[in-house]
Amino acid sequence: MFQQTIVRVRAGSRTDRGGNTVPDWAPDKVSRITVARVSVQPATQTESNDVARSQIVTGWQVISAPGVDADIRAADRIEWDGMTLEVVGEVGRYLEFTNGSTHHIEFVMHRATG
Repeated sequence: MFQQTIVRVRAGSRTDRGGNTVPDWAPDKVSRITVARVSVQPATQTESNDVARSQIVTGWQVISAPGVDADIRAADRIEWDGMTLEVVGEVGRYLEFTNGSTHHIEFVMHRATG
């Protein structure tokens, strides 16, 4: 079940014209880590249409194998199956009752097109 691999992509930072620190998604500024032993499953698909465009949002649930904890945050992106996806919300870390370590993680990622 946990035979898939994802790549976590985290933005670097830069200073904008106003002196604020903002995310920098330039290829030479991001950091990547490979996370193995996960299961990626379809979760949601919604479609909306208006006069200007149609939009489709597709989501996947990611669950790691027991013992796998990865440095993934809500602001990160995930590369998987030839797509770049956004992490939706916070990453759930489920604890091992016996010693308080992370048993596994779960999160949702999505892709919006249109």
